[in-house]
Amino acid sequence: MAVNDKQKRYLKGLAHTIKPVVLIGNKGLTDTVLTEIDNALEQHELIKVRVSGQERSDRIIMLNDIAAKTNSDLVMIIGHIGGYYRKAKEPKISLPR
Repeated sequence: MAVNDKQKRYLKGLAHTIKPVVLIGNKGLTDTVLTEIDNALEQHELIKVRVSGQERSDRIIMLNDIAAKTNSDLVMIIGHIGGYYRKAKEPKISLPR
């Protein structure tokens, strides 16, 4: 599901107050990390992921990879942190149209 710009702004505002639930270290994006991100998205719908120890270009590629592999929308990138949204089976967040 692709979110539009208005919905991204809304989700970015909601994500501003939450803390990263998954931290990616020097080993990078492993299958275990992807599983944790997937589980967090199922539970919370909107999460933040912190990527440490990467160059800026590698970090952006990794953040985009996460969105593609978890079938989620990347709603924000601020420094080392990416925000992701994926609608749950029983949605908790009501998006504006």
